[in-house]
Amino acid sequence: MAQNASMEEFEALLNESLEIDTPQEGSVVKGKVLAIEAGQAIIDVGYKMEGRIDLKEFANPGEAPEIEVGDEVEVFLRTVENARGEAVISREMARREAAWDRLEEAYGKEERVEGAIFGRVKGGFTVDLGGAVAFLPGSQVDVRPVRDAGPLMGLKQPFQILKMDRRRGNIVVSRRAILEESRAEQRAEVIGNLAEGQTVDGVVKNITEYGAFVDLGGVDGLLHVTDMAWRRVNDPREILSIGETVKVQVIKINKDTHRISLGMKQLQDDPWDTVIAKYPLDSNHQGRVTNITDYGAFVELEPGVEGLVHVSEMSWTKKNVHPGKIVSTSQEVEVMVLEIDTAKRRVSLGLKQTQRNPWEVFAETHPEGTPVEGEVKNITEFGLFIGLPGDIDGMVHLSDLTWEGRGEDVIGDYRKGDIVQAVVSEVDIEKERISLSIKAAGGDPYAEAIGGVKRGSVITVEVTKIEEGGIEVEYEGMKSFIRRSDLARDRADQRPERFGVGDKVDVRVTNVNSKERRLGLSIKAREIAEEKEAVEQFGSSDSGASLGDILGAALKGDDD
Repeated sequence: MAQNASMEEFEALLNESLEIDTPQEGSVVKGKVLAIEAGQAIIDVGYKMEGRIDLKEFANPGEAPEIEVGDEVEVFLRTVENARGEAVISREMARREAAWDRLEEAYGKEERVEGAIFGRVKGGFTVDLGGAVAFLPGSQVDVRPVRDAGPLMGLKQPFQILKMDRRRGNIVVSRRAILEESRAEQRAEVIGNLAEGQTVDGVVKNITEYGAFVDLGGVDGLLHVTDMAWRRVNDPREILSIGETVKVQVIKINKDTHRISLGMKQLQDDPWDTVIAKYPLDSNHQGRVTNITDYGAFVELEPGVEGLVHVSEMSWTKKNVHPGKIVSTSQEVEVMVLEIDTAKRRVSLGLKQTQRNPWEVFAETHPEGTPVEGEVKNITEFGLFIGLPGDIDGMVHLSDLTWEGRGEDVIGDYRKGDIVQAVVSEVDIEKERISLSIKAAGGDPYAEAIGGVKRGSVITVEVTKIEEGGIEVEYEGMKSFIRRSDLARDRADQRPERFGVGDKVDVRVTNVNSKERRLGLSIKAREIAEEKEAVEQFGSSDSGASLGDILGAALKGDDD
């Protein structure tokens, strides 16, 4: 009975001893390096078990293995005994298990971890975190895109764990988060020592089309292109280069975003302080065309002082052309100061005002009645436009094309490019209009024909046409019409048919209408006037003498 109890106790103690001494598969155990041969380390993991591990598993990425005989190391026991009777162990897996425990603890506490970038993969890099491999996205390498990551490879540095999944073996880290945090601390310190209006030295770090970033000793400030100089700067590279040390003024500090605005022109005298004194209104100055737009051209009077020549102030004659066809960039031009707005820092300039108004010049040299010669530039439904000296045009209205007929009927006889003779009839300087007359260039046949004819004159006309309502007559080439009621004093003689074409007839002028170019004629008025004259000379209507007697006496007197 006592013997049986002793055997049971011995068996229990033996089993307990075996459980203690025999390592469990899938766990991390301690071992001792017995020997190093053939690129492997032979390690005793206890209970008379040995295993082999390649030396490379004892080396950090890019480094030589550090291991010697007698060293105690932790290894991962994968299998207690393989086909050769050796334990299957792994240093790398042991490091990984230990690393994951350490990294999970750091991740929970949001602590930084140390690692080294050792490889490049699609979309980023691989990082060794002391046994565990993590993924570093390309966007998380630095605060700005990194073109060459060579200097960072193999360098031990801190990282921030963004995400980790032990079951899937995924770890994502960020180097950028560390830099931003460090940078934020540095920025806060530097910004705390800066004040708006302060002048500091900085180094140009980067140049863009809208300005330059200047390093103020750990914090960047933006020097906008408009704050580089008082003059227009089209490209910051005109006056700055990367690495150059510049003196700038702190214009504004945003305490919330830590953004700093810088200026260089603020350290120079503002040219606008003397603009009114240097550029009086209506004064002429030389300038350089700096920019051309659809609505005008900008002209630099001096560095920092630029004025606009509006398209309407560029030329007296070129009204609907692009400014680029009148001036060109960098061209030196003479301009007149038209207006200055110091509040808005604007100067209105005029280009055409430096030259005389061509309509004024034309009016002085071509008074009304002056004959001119010009080329037909354009033909419209209401007349012709003729090119004149001074690069201006004059217009010949339809009514001024011909004395005879209608202008609508003869305008088709003209073509662009024809050289025509005309006479200046009117110049309107304010409206920039010149009226010409082609028909007046050859004289006025009507005025010549009726040169001595006045109302009451008796002239001889020739009958050219017989109509029911009267007769058509001609005098010196001018046509007139005598109505039936004006053909005779007596109604019985007011018959058109008593006249024949070619007859010569004396008529009295009753009206001279120069505007309508027409003579009013009457045979009846002539007869009445002759009767009145005869009565005054040879008798009175009260004397009892008949008209026949009076006329007979008058005729007899004429014969004598």
